[in-house]
Amino acid sequence: MLIQMYYLFICVQVVSLYFFQNQAVATPIRYAAPSRPAWGFYGHQQINRLAVFTLPAEMMPFFKKHIGYLTDNAVNPDKRRYAVVGEAPRHYIDLDMYPDTSKAILPRYWKEATEQYGEDTLAMHGIVPWHIQLVKYQLTEAFKERNIRRILRVAADLGHYIADANVPLHTTRNYNGQLTGQEGIHGFWESRLPELFSADYDFLVGPADYVYSPQKAAWRAVFQAHAALDSVLLFERELTHQFGEAKKYSFEERNGITVKVFSADFSQKYHAKLRGQVERQMRASVKMVGDFWYTCWVDAGQPDLRTLAALPISEEEQKADEAEKQSWLKRLLNVRSESD
Repeated sequence: MLIQMYYLFICVQVVSLYFFQNQAVATPIRYAAPSRPAWGFYGHQQINRLAVFTLPAEMMPFFKKHIGYLTDNAVNPDKRRYAVVGEAPRHYIDLDMYPDTSKAILPRYWKEATEQYGEDTLAMHGIVPWHIQLVKYQLTEAFKERNIRRILRVAADLGHYIADANVPLHTTRNYNGQLTGQEGIHGFWESRLPELFSADYDFLVGPADYVYSPQKAAWRAVFQAHAALDSVLLFERELTHQFGEAKKYSFEERNGITVKVFSADFSQKYHAKLRGQVERQMRASVKMVGDFWYTCWVDAGQPDLRTLAALPISEEEQKADEAEKQSWLKRLLNVRSESD
């Protein structure tokens, strides 16, 4: 009975992502297995949407036509996290779990990394920079095939993983401040702050550029994000000491439910202390997503996307998309019996 209740508990929390697209609660619910929060629906969707406007005129008709799909489906990898085996490690890398996190030590290519550490160890500590390289290859192949559905699905996924790589708390085992008594900081940094302040961010990041070394770009992103980690934790700790628990939190109504959140005053002070850090990481994500989409298209031989833009997504493809998403839910809701 306890096992059934445990699985049902996880299912309820994950299914709620489909209906309550908000992760800005002060203290995310914790499961027995480690749970990794993400940018939040709002952040991921905005990053994919804004990346479309960095693309050249040859790509714009296709991507602009499908901007709704790319925006809405930016969160698919998070929806799959508990339903698809092997999905969770694709969102992060615990750089501090390796003996030396200097830029010269960790193997940059998957084959070399598996030979040195083994796939199990890599999966345990996250594989986001390696996975970005794989998805980049998949999108290039999708462009070559001129497969509309695959282009859109993989482009949306690639945007998600790139955005995750630019989050400082996706580069450490202390991903939610759980090791330093700062639980809830993950959702605070990447969901609460963008929701409160991103309307004033400058997202004019310029046109997409060709990425000559996607492998180096992916690693550069995680190392730059990791370099910002100290201030993420330090400033929150300092402000908590100044504010005290009572003033640190407040309550808001979300979708008819009262939830505990970081107070507006605490959020404003923390955001100011970070001196534009969240904005810089969102801008970096937008630019990098656009750069990778453009690079995949160029590497595929620059197929004529205007022709593809004129073609509709077939009813069969739409049904297949919906069936796949429903399969994630079914797997989550398939609560095992105690005898299993």
